[in-house]
Amino acid sequence: MRGPVQGVDGRTRCPWGDAPADYRAYHDNEWGRPVTDDQALFERLSLEAFQSGLSWLTILRKREAFRRAFADFAPAVVAAYDATDVDRLLGDAAIVRNLAKIEATIANAGATCALDVPLAQLLWGFAPTDAERPVPASLDDVAAATPESTAMAKELKRRGFRFVGPTTAYALMQASGMVDDHLAGCWVRRLAGQH
Repeated sequence: MRGPVQGVDGRTRCPWGDAPADYRAYHDNEWGRPVTDDQALFERLSLEAFQSGLSWLTILRKREAFRRAFADFAPAVVAAYDATDVDRLLGDAAIVRNLAKIEATIANAGATCALDVPLAQLLWGFAPTDAERPVPASLDDVAAATPESTAMAKELKRRGFRFVGPTTAYALMQASGMVDDHLAGCWVRRLAGQH
């Protein structure tokens, strides 16, 4: 099913967000909701990078472990991680133990701290207006990357960020409400005043 589905609770939602329960809670309460806090955006940026090549469900189920492992994604703390921390993270079976992604997260924390503007201001500067975007009717209408996410990825790379290509940048835009890709008919999209 590529279009909206009716869940066991009677609510119509995006098909990926109906089951399992982890997805339902994430879809209904987080995905597509505006996030403007720098630390929360750094977390989402980091988790989207860790998700690359994996199921989002894997990352979602490990999110609390990631938060513990990466000091709740406080950029200044993570930027100070050293080789001992990398070894600790590589030994933590509760997270995704990928050296390149761990090193990228630490480097991205440093790049976040080095920004001349708040992370939220930088990222939200790439958000298109709702007027520019048609409401998707099915998953087939949802892009994997857009000109905005490509521009975001290019700028992040220019500023020293790693493991953030156009697809990862677009997933970040979706997750943090910079774009609303809830399908037409999805009960979350219809929430008054949300977007």
